[in-house]
Amino acid sequence: MSPILIISCIGLYFGGLLLIAYLTSKNTTAESYFSGNHTSPWYAVAFGMIGDSLSGVTYISVPGKVGTAHFSYLQLVLGYFIGYFIISKILLPIYYKMNLVSIYSYLQDRFGKHTQKTGAFFFILSRILGASGRLYLAAGVIQFFVFDRIQSVHIPFWLSVSVILILMLVYTYKGGIKTLVWTDTFQSLFLVLGVVLSIGVIMSKMDISFTQTVKTIYQSPLSQTFFWDWHKSNFFFKEFIGGIFIAVAMTGLDQNMMQKNLSCKSLGEAQKNIFWFSIVMVIVNVFFLSLGVLLYQYYAFASIDIPTNLATGQIISDKVFPNLALGYLGMFAGLIFIIGLTAATFSSADSVLTTLTTSTYIDMLEYDKNTILSEKEKSKRRTLIHIGFAVIMWLVIIVFDILNQRAIIDTILMLAGYTYGPLLGLFTIGLFTKLNLKDALVPVICVIAPIFTYLIANYIVTPYCNYQIGNELIIINAGITIIGLVLVKKRN
Repeated sequence: MSPILIISCIGLYFGGLLLIAYLTSKNTTAESYFSGNHTSPWYAVAFGMIGDSLSGVTYISVPGKVGTAHFSYLQLVLGYFIGYFIISKILLPIYYKMNLVSIYSYLQDRFGKHTQKTGAFFFILSRILGASGRLYLAAGVIQFFVFDRIQSVHIPFWLSVSVILILMLVYTYKGGIKTLVWTDTFQSLFLVLGVVLSIGVIMSKMDISFTQTVKTIYQSPLSQTFFWDWHKSNFFFKEFIGGIFIAVAMTGLDQNMMQKNLSCKSLGEAQKNIFWFSIVMVIVNVFFLSLGVLLYQYYAFASIDIPTNLATGQIISDKVFPNLALGYLGMFAGLIFIIGLTAATFSSADSVLTTLTTSTYIDMLEYDKNTILSEKEKSKRRTLIHIGFAVIMWLVIIVFDILNQRAIIDTILMLAGYTYGPLLGLFTIGLFTKLNLKDALVPVICVIAPIFTYLIANYIVTPYCNYQIGNELIIINAGITIIGLVLVKKRN
């Protein structure tokens, strides 16, 4: 496939994003940047959140991991569904009642400034690492299959990443949430189309009908969904209960996910958004997993070698989808893959720039309460923060590339998961107890808790109990945080 053709399609895609940004960022104010003037339609927010939840890593990895993990990922997604219900009925009413822009303002109201800044810090840290890691992996695929194959001119990785981040800045720095609600809807559409059309292409290549496809997927050993060995990390109750807490922590306690929900017209519309989003999320993930089964069946059908590690013989799951889409399924399938990957990657990364800016502007620097600065000066500083985070993400991505170890990304993303335990613990104490905490000691507890969690998980539970900790790690982390916070409660 011609790299120039791929670049042209990506260029047209960004043209669509820039047009949306131009139309939605007219007469932008601080209110529209942070909250969209509370006029965002619930259906646009709900559909746009799909792209926010499914990153480029998900787009590549979930279908590829079907070969080794089967449909076990669906156990986690079913847990998400319950978690979203909790967000809708418990968290959103509180956020709307307090008329919050940053959800970590709740922590200040409940415990104090140190606690608020602690919550914001953990969010900022996890989102910088997570978004940079996802963008690095997706940009690496585009670099390998596109820019490295342009023989007439050498385009280094740092330059291609720079261009991607600059394009993100162009369509996000001014409009904020008001723009992102609609650009994310646009990108979610292409993400879903990428999966559905890829399934259609494979069906066509294998010359099977829709009914035959459903039957083939259902009868495949790879479609096994539920696992009952409690020692393993894919045990049903580990995945399901872990999914509930992950959804609550990484959606309901995450500024990046909640800021769009808080831009809806009312609490009722925000709850309607969460309800339909949770249903669509389950359906979309079923499509991802079904695509994974079809990918492996097509490898066998066409007698194509599955990408494997020559040293270990293990399947390289992150190469299963791109290798087939860009190398064997034809030009149309390749373009679908690239556009879907672009949509999945940028919809999760571009919104992070806006929400990191919001949390820093409101929680860390408190510019929203500054009565000395003019609105023009505040807008200037907001823009500088926005650009600053783009530069930080660029630096993190370049560090990943210099280390040249893809496995380190898995470690970074895992470490980012540790940061949500303290957030879950803080909000649990705040919402379900009447305890008051020694505000100045909260940051200490929230730093110590993930360290204790890591030591317990890796040096006690796994080696001595023959037990693999999976997605319940966040529960353990939150539990240790809660114990520590109880120890620093104020005496009445």
